[in-house]
Amino acid sequence: MSDRQLDVREAVDTVVERLGPVVERIFARDISMILVAMLGIYVLFTIFGFLLIPSDALVGGLANTLQRVTFLTAVYAMLVLALNLHWGYTGLFNIGVAGFMAVGVYTVAVLTNPTTASPPGLGVPMAFAATLPIDPGVAHFLGLLFSVLVGMLAAAVVGAIAAVPALRLRADYLAIVTVALSEIIRLSLLSTTLQEFTLPVAGVELGTGAGRGINLPTNPVRAIYYNDPTNTAAGLTPVGEAIFPAVDAVGINSTVVVGWTYTLFLILVVAGFYWLLVRIGNSPFGRILKAIREDEEVAQSLGKDTRVVKVKVFMVGCALMGLAGILWEGSKGFTDPTSTTFLPLQTFYVFIALIIGGAGSNTGSVLGGALFASLLFEGPTFVARIFSEYLELDTAPRTFAEAFGELFALDPTPMLAYGLENISALRFVLLGLLLIVLMQYRPEGLLGHRTEEAAAVDLRDRSPAAAADGGGGDE
Repeated sequence: MSDRQLDVREAVDTVVERLGPVVERIFARDISMILVAMLGIYVLFTIFGFLLIPSDALVGGLANTLQRVTFLTAVYAMLVLALNLHWGYTGLFNIGVAGFMAVGVYTVAVLTNPTTASPPGLGVPMAFAATLPIDPGVAHFLGLLFSVLVGMLAAAVVGAIAAVPALRLRADYLAIVTVALSEIIRLSLLSTTLQEFTLPVAGVELGTGAGRGINLPTNPVRAIYYNDPTNTAAGLTPVGEAIFPAVDAVGINSTVVVGWTYTLFLILVVAGFYWLLVRIGNSPFGRILKAIREDEEVAQSLGKDTRVVKVKVFMVGCALMGLAGILWEGSKGFTDPTSTTFLPLQTFYVFIALIIGGAGSNTGSVLGGALFASLLFEGPTFVARIFSEYLELDTAPRTFAEAFGELFALDPTPMLAYGLENISALRFVLLGLLLIVLMQYRPEGLLGHRTEEAAAVDLRDRSPAAAADGGGGDE
């Protein structure tokens, strides 16, 4: 090795040594990891925006783009956290995430749709508003909240129905049961038999809408800006009158403001999911989950009824998946069984995000959701648009074989044109390559290597208060 190479290596080592403590301080707290990752994602998509959005619509376009990325990050983070409770904490192989989302969403839709709608529902929020002796708006909101809680309960009950028989078998069978149940739910919602029907006992008319879909409650955050959330012609609230003209002056549409408001609410829900999983993980119940994950027979030998514990945690995780689905589809005001939200592919996406972040790590779950939603789901589309914008390419070949054949003539442009035109399909190839690389070089994911203490208190703390909680000094 030459003297110059030695000098360069020494300089690099010096820089790494000096930056090491700085980087360690930045990432000392999990929230810092998430914030730094989101900052990097925002910078990347801001660059995409400058390359793609016309200058006269740059501010509004960037606000819309960053809102969509943040929204997808939030919903995937919720789903990955819920799946982490099953797979990361307990080792339960649930690949029916989409089905439990659908149960929650359709339960809310059936409960909230008016009795005169098509398909008809139970009209719970309107019944609350008509019967409770309080402000009708508050009563309507309480009815909506009640419907969401029932939707979560329905997802949990369906999860229990699947788990009780399947958990008596090996873990592989749970995967088979959950994916089959997910498809049964989706195909049942598509059935014209359930499009509109009458309950035989109560004589109540209900319906799923089948392929036509079904309405969901209007996005509740619209009530912050509009006097009537369902009718913009009813006028603006004082908040809307103050904010909408100000953002419109810089080129941001009112729908983007509503979208950002809802997205900020979802971020709070993600924080709630995170807090809940941390509390569960640090509780005695959580320590049983980790014991089951590591060796279920040992946990049983210590007197723990692992089957009951697994059913309980499966129900909790399914309820969270149902809530995530409700909040995802709730932003649209409408849903149908053909939505990609309920396809088995969605479960595959959530598992990829969990693998990226690292099973067993809550911070890894949020990071995995953010990286998947931004770089793997939205990123390829933006990259394809940039290439199409700045490169003059011929018409793409109709098949991969034609595009590949041109490579033998040392002409890569047909293959590039083919890839850009079929970027949505080639995204799956990218996901497959990513999984191969992860399994080869980092099977535990980004943060899956982190070890978690079994105790809920710091065992290194020798204070009397810690001793009272079980973390005291040696005797």
